Amino acid sequence: MNLFQTIFLGFQQSTELIKDKIENAPDQGYEIGVVIGTYLPFVAFIIIAYIIYFKARNRKD
Repeated sequence: MNLFQTIFLGFQQSTELIKDKIENAPDQGYEIGVVIGTYLPFVAFIIIAYIIYFKARNRKD
């Protein structure tokens, strides 16, 4: 199994877990919390990656 297949399988499993949590959510606030908690790490990673890229691109040697 190569890296791409492993990553895809991980995303597929986490998507199923998210769907299950949202279906069994006690109220609307819980659903919002699940969505925010799921996507916030990815957004933070993208922001950090952009900052590192921007600093590396503008670095003068």
